[in-house]
Amino acid sequence: MRMLAIETASEACSVALFDGDDLIASDHRTIGRGHAEALVPMIGALPGKGRAERILVSLGPGSFTGVRIGLATARALGFAWNAEVLGYPTLALIAAQAREEHPGAPVTVAVNGGHGEWFVADFGADGMPQGETVSIAPEAALRRPRGPFLAGNRADAMAALDPEFAGRTLALLPDARLVPMVPAALLTSALAPIYGRGPDATPMAARTPA
Repeated sequence: MRMLAIETASEACSVALFDGDDLIASDHRTIGRGHAEALVPMIGALPGKGRAERILVSLGPGSFTGVRIGLATARALGFAWNAEVLGYPTLALIAAQAREEHPGAPVTVAVNGGHGEWFVADFGADGMPQGETVSIAPEAALRRPRGPFLAGNRADAMAALDPEFAGRTLALLPDARLVPMVPAALLTSALAPIYGRGPDATPMAARTPA
């Protein structure tokens, strides 16, 4: 079975095509913005234009726009190819990448959030999450328990606030090539973005009349 992995939840944009467990081709670019313009051409440049029987796509949390672009593309390709489409948590992918560097070690993942906060989550040595992903201020992140290693694009910033973690950071961006390392138990057919935080506005219907 061929599988296409799509990762768009950060300033990186990456795709990878697999035949079974074998990586056929991949593309990983740090672009900041512009996922909408870059993603489809990157897929089209893969062998066979990236066509696959299964598509795995990032659900976030991370860049709201990037996640939505990845999901829309995965849904469209799944419909066109009659392919199965499953989502995965982006922070679990970063944890999987960290395990490549430090096998068997728990890890805390910290990435850019919104409004000056970070998305933070802990993962065990088996790659499974240890509790919920939270969106918190950097100072609050320092007050919570953490694994022996920090990973993600905020790992160095967290270590700068806590010298205890000097030399124990992995400044990783999610990479589609490692998507097969995400535990199968975390894959889901519920293709809803993981926002990591509540809405900024209260819906009108939920407001208490004055």
